[in-house]
Amino acid sequence: MALKPKRSEPKPKPGAEAERATAMAASRLIDERIRSLGGWRADTLAEIRRLIHDADRDIMEECKWIKSSHPLGVPVWSHAGIVCTGEAYKLVVKLTFARGASLADPRRLFNSSLDGNTRRAIDIREGEVLDAEAFKALIQAAVAENLRSGAPKSQGRGRT
Repeated sequence: MALKPKRSEPKPKPGAEAERATAMAASRLIDERIRSLGGWRADTLAEIRRLIHDADRDIMEECKWIKSSHPLGVPVWSHAGIVCTGEAYKLVVKLTFARGASLADPRRLFNSSLDGNTRRAIDIREGEVLDAEAFKALIQAAVAENLRSGAPKSQGRGRT
């Protein structure tokens, strides 16, 4: 009597588990960064993060540029390349779009770094309210631009 070979479960893609672990570690670092800010800057960055995920369910969180002087790094949201970064300064929360100069901005959200050929930024000051729908449309346009242009893929090197 011949035995039927057991069906093997499909193997996960190489690195998929490590990628998930890296993404989880990056999300925890962003959580920690938001908590460390406190006040209006924490509230603003948390709301921006929520809007980014609302705009693109496949967006990936990373923390880049981690160093001893900046141990939590810079929050980065990527999909087919960097979409935007989120940094908190004393007077502003700055959202820098890696390919912002290539994006239409009919609601004029970009208000910083307007002279460059590549990046554009949105500076949000205490008490300012961002147009949520226009911002989500900008995130979607940035993802579409990354997909269209074949932007270099992020390496996903969040801190683990």
